[in-house]
Amino acid sequence: MANIGVPSLILILVVALIIFGPNKLPELGQAVGKTLRIFKQSANGVLDDDDDDDSDKADHSKKVKSQESESESESETKSKSVS
Repeated sequence: MANIGVPSLILILVVALIIFGPNKLPELGQAVGKTLRIFKQSANGVLDDDDDDDSDKADHSKKVKSQESESESESETKSKSVS
């Protein structure tokens, strides 16, 4: 991908100024800023949800393992008491 240098950025800003005019340019900048901020918050929210899901799965697997070990120890105790 081509790098955008300083001259290219200046050219893009001049074209944007000609197309939209000096009154609309700040409004467009605010709209782009809000859009990027909302996108970033949403992306972070999705990543946080994934982390929560992973920790919930880990907690669930720990509970299942502890319940299995408890049931095994109870069955061993019952088999010893029956003998």
